[in-house]
Amino acid sequence: MFNGFSRDGIKLLDEIACNNTKEYFLSQKQRYDIEILNINRAYVEEMGEYLQILTPNLSAEPKVNYSLFKIYRDSRFHLDRPIKERIGIIIWQGSGHRMQSSSFYIHYSAHGYFISAGIRWFKPPLLKVYRDYLQDDIKRDRLNLIYKNLQSKGYKIPAAKYKRFPRDCSKDDSNSYLYLLDSLYAYKEFTLDDRFFTKEIVEYNFKIYEELFELQQFAYEMTLS
Repeated sequence: MFNGFSRDGIKLLDEIACNNTKEYFLSQKQRYDIEILNINRAYVEEMGEYLQILTPNLSAEPKVNYSLFKIYRDSRFHLDRPIKERIGIIIWQGSGHRMQSSSFYIHYSAHGYFISAGIRWFKPPLLKVYRDYLQDDIKRDRLNLIYKNLQSKGYKIPAAKYKRFPRDCSKDDSNSYLYLLDSLYAYKEFTLDDRFFTKEIVEYNFKIYEELFELQQFAYEMTLS
């Protein structure tokens, strides 16, 4: 049963930030399992049940490399800081790779937490699908309206990554900024308040996902095209 995230788990993440070595992490492995990993598993199970209210066919798998991200960074690129200092959790929809599927996402660290829905980055094949999808005027207008509505509620959207427009996309279109994005999501960021450490955080996060649901479904429909 999920009863909130762990204060000691947050303290451990803060300690890892100050002593980011494999040796230190291994000395704290049992603590990590109890205060972070097992609690995250319970969160995935409970949030997965909540999200079934919104849409079926979700992958809410409380296992590492599924809904839970591994704690070790890729050693090819992070030899100096091998342990992640923030914890990611993802529940996704569709049969594709979790990071290329429309999802409900959260990550947290000693500094706060981040909640989003959609697809946080496109690999080249999905970028092409996205840009082709936007060729439909109705879909392009719909996405713009979804983003504007979410921004009016305090959500943030990713900044444009690209400076050049695709050859077959008009930069004069009022919604042309959408072609320059390399992702399809919106998010909010929060400080760690008392609610984060109680079971109430599940219902609170679910309400955020409800507000993001239209965007999440737009992204899911796009992946089916």
